[in-house]
Amino acid sequence: MMNVKEQTIDWAILKYDKWQLYVAKSEKGICYVGSPGQSYEELKSWIQKRFPMASLVENEEALNPYLKELLEYFEGTRQTFSLPADVKGTPFQQEIWAALNQIPYGKTCSYSGIAKIIQRPSAVRAVGTAIGANPVLITVPCHRVIGKNGAITGYRGGTEMKQYLLELEAQKSGNE
Repeated sequence: MMNVKEQTIDWAILKYDKWQLYVAKSEKGICYVGSPGQSYEELKSWIQKRFPMASLVENEEALNPYLKELLEYFEGTRQTFSLPADVKGTPFQQEIWAALNQIPYGKTCSYSGIAKIIQRPSAVRAVGTAIGANPVLITVPCHRVIGKNGAITGYRGGTEMKQYLLELEAQKSGNE
């Protein structure tokens, strides 16, 4: 019988302005950035699905480097993230999330634009589903994907947060 090592997922709460976001990391890197208003039970459920052998441990000290980068982003002093990520998903989701990371700070792309980037122009709906499954809001910039007509469309963090992030990036990059 194989001895399966139990993994620890550290978590903490990031507080910025009116938002509180659960942030979690594995031993490999950030694995989750939650939505405003989310409960601990939702965090726990999400982690159990992706890390079934893991135990959740509140550990702000372990998360401090990640929280610092996220706060710097919210304050407009950081445009890219340097710390490692542990983002679990299907190969298709991984491909979509890699495409999201190609959208420059302060710029946007449509869902059909992402489908074209991955050379699957008819997969717009599947692209939207994969974007919606992004486990690390902000660090994998799914907020930069908007409707073809420029509309602010669905976002796991809520459209208010999406609008805020897009305006922040536009202002700090000079793309207003």
